[in-house]
Amino acid sequence: MIASLRLAALILGLALAFAVSAQTDDLKEVSRLMKQGQNAQALERVNQYLATRPRDAQGRFMKGLILAEQNKVSEAIEVFSKLSQDYPELPEPYNNLAVLYAAQGQYEKARQALESSIRTHPSYATAYENLGDVYTKLASQAYDKALQFDSTNTAAQTKLHLIRDLISGTKAPPRISARAEPAKPAEPSRPAVVAAAPQAKAPESKAPETKPPMAAKAPAETKAPPSKAPERQPEKAAGATSEDVVAAVRAWAQAWARKDVDAYLSFYAHDFKTPKGEPRQEWAKSRRQRILAPKRIEVGLESIKVSAVNGNSATVSFRQHYRSDSLTANSSKTLVMVRAEGKWLIQQERVGN
Repeated sequence: MIASLRLAALILGLALAFAVSAQTDDLKEVSRLMKQGQNAQALERVNQYLATRPRDAQGRFMKGLILAEQNKVSEAIEVFSKLSQDYPELPEPYNNLAVLYAAQGQYEKARQALESSIRTHPSYATAYENLGDVYTKLASQAYDKALQFDSTNTAAQTKLHLIRDLISGTKAPPRISARAEPAKPAEPSRPAVVAAAPQAKAPESKAPETKPPMAAKAPAETKAPPSKAPERQPEKAAGATSEDVVAAVRAWAQAWARKDVDAYLSFYAHDFKTPKGEPRQEWAKSRRQRILAPKRIEVGLESIKVSAVNGNSATVSFRQHYRSDSLTANSSKTLVMVRAEGKWLIQQERVGN
């Protein structure tokens, strides 16, 4: 579902296919340089263009895209923020602003920007998709917070696992829009809503038929579990431990592959032993730079083995296949895991046998 947060990036999957309708030769050249990945030259050229046309929306929009592609998130946010203030009728700057906020983990700001985008253009599908990703991230944070205060809350644990499965099962990151031209008001969206209304009424006519049997079965179904729960609970907890560890390891690898740095770093325990003994903040900064540098990352895991599970600790070994646009590496890896705050976290990471 995170298509978020994919968002969900991390999140900056840039589609640089521009509609270059009434652009000048300068902007056409900027577009050509961007498509060829020559972002430094493109930025220089668009700055020259904007020097004589400082309020040009198309040029400013393209500059924001270039900065985002160069991972200059703060500068890109400034460009799209000012653009949305000067041209509040454009939905795309709000959408891209939201994607950049999400890349920094500022999901509440991302939500507000996406809602502004949708108010501007009610049938902007990309904004709706990204908004769904952001809501999923916010839900994950809320359930995680609930477990910090009450780690025995099984309902919150179940919901958090469902949310994380939803997040980890998505391949595409939240999308930045590469179109700087104003989107036309989408009148077709209204008939679609009207058409959906009659369909929503159909199930209501069947509801009275299904309610009697449901009511008759409810007492028998709710009484059975309490008497058996004390006998089955220990077995379920023991059997689910290894599966939960493996699920956590796979989610960690998927966050890495999505370039979702915040989610990736959240899998490391507070007392994580850094590989070279460097301070945690220094290690995290280095990992963020290495993950964001490539345009794409693939992380494959095979032969996952949970060799030791002891209460709230476990050891996991596997074969890791890493590939990016600049590096391919295969290695054996071992993770020492600990269970804290209702989830499995990495306490130590070793490469090699």
